[in-house]
Amino acid sequence: MSTPKPAAKPHFLRIRDYILDGIKQRTFAPGAKIPPEVELARQFGVSRMTVNKAIRDLAEAGVLLRYAGDGTYVAERKAESPLLDVNNIAEEVALRGHAYCAQVLFARAEPASEEVALRLGMAAGAAVFHSLIVHHEDDSPIQIEDRYVNPQWAPDYLAQAFEQETPNAYLMRTCPLTDVEHTVEAVLPGADEQQLLALAQPEPCLRVLRRTWSGKHLVSFARLLHPGSKYKLRSQTRVRKT
Repeated sequence: MSTPKPAAKPHFLRIRDYILDGIKQRTFAPGAKIPPEVELARQFGVSRMTVNKAIRDLAEAGVLLRYAGDGTYVAERKAESPLLDVNNIAEEVALRGHAYCAQVLFARAEPASEEVALRLGMAAGAAVFHSLIVHHEDDSPIQIEDRYVNPQWAPDYLAQAFEQETPNAYLMRTCPLTDVEHTVEAVLPGADEQQLLALAQPEPCLRVLRRTWSGKHLVSFARLLHPGSKYKLRSQTRVRKT
């Protein structure tokens, strides 16, 4: 019996990987202009629509910057995340063509403080799952994730290997997200946070406070801290014409 051939990679993914490889190998340096869509379409033997999809995906991930009437450029290295979405940070890093790794400082059960209990709609002192993880992009720390989870809705949370799968990915798989609440504030990091983010001196950081629901269940509360010099949050809203 012959071995089945693997399915061919979609054309837009081939183009996306070509651009990402060019960024990794510095063929397309930060700030450099990538080839025009018509040139890429000719090179890969596809339609401009296919090229446009690949470029649009990379632009939405913050890898490329598009300017009407000018062209498309490689974004300067500053991680970017959509403010109104809940994305997997490991996938964001991969889309930018960089290497991701996680440093899990702890994952444990503990009594909920008054603040955490209030955020999760629990009684103070009730058992809560607490994880503290530093996410890295090319060995550079870009986010401290301080997360609390209601054990009632994710009972196997502490059994996960968060070096291989992020808490976000696990919770999205087991407790499908239906609602999210975001609060963003500018803060100065504490001494421990400054050390975890490898900051030579205190600098303004972006802190996202996020609560997530699955149906009627309030599942998770997280504090996400990003160094302002390495990260930015983006929001895009499409206004419907009436």
